[in-house]
Amino acid sequence: MKKLSNVSIEEFRAFLRLQGLVLSRSNGGHEMWTKAGMVRPIVFQTHINPLPEFVIKNNLAVIGISKKEFLDILESL
Repeated sequence: MKKLSNVSIEEFRAFLRLQGLVLSRSNGGHEMWTKAGMVRPIVFQTHINPLPEFVIKNNLAVIGISKKEFLDILESL
């Protein structure tokens, strides 16, 4: 089973695309992903791979998806 501590940037990008988000900006080692109706964008650093667990947790809260739902989606990728 996948863990939050070893999610690669590529897997996280694939997840964001499945959720309907699009890359709106890439600047200075950061990517910003957005979707209509979101209060804040999803932002993460692209030079740290795998992504830190706290970055994933914070971004899941913004999207409104639980950790279990996220891990289930990753398993299906």
